[in-house]
Amino acid sequence: MSAESQPSVGEMMAAMVPMVSTLNLEFLETSAERVVVALPDQPAYRNHVGGPHAGAMFTLAESASGAIVLTAFGDQLARAVPLPTHAEIDFLKLARGSLTATAELGRPVAEVVAELDSGARPEFPVRVAITREDGDTTGEMTVIWTLRPND
Repeated sequence: MSAESQPSVGEMMAAMVPMVSTLNLEFLETSAERVVVALPDQPAYRNHVGGPHAGAMFTLAESASGAIVLTAFGDQLARAVPLPTHAEIDFLKLARGSLTATAELGRPVAEVVAELDSGARPEFPVRVAITREDGDTTGEMTVIWTLRPND
């Protein structure tokens, strides 16, 4: 299969995670080092103060974390399934308008794969910053992921 016919990470995420399509998330950058996902401003998903609902912000950040895991460990999917095991989010400032989530892995890919190779079930953090259009950080999330070996 040629690279041109393979689905993008955003297309794969939308197919695997229906909330990605529901919220109209846009995958702006996807690499094993960094993923950037945008949540457009949509009146249907605003909260009581006019900004994106906390659930939409959580989904934005968790989707960015999932996309970086898929990008970084996609070549391991035949032998392990990635699963989030813990997530923590801090809401720092009032969010208004469109938001962007930027995810970065907290451990080197090679280190995680080596742990999987040793027979262990590796865990690793993904850190996500949620920013407004003016660049201010409105929230931060850390998601702990694992690669569960297939039986």
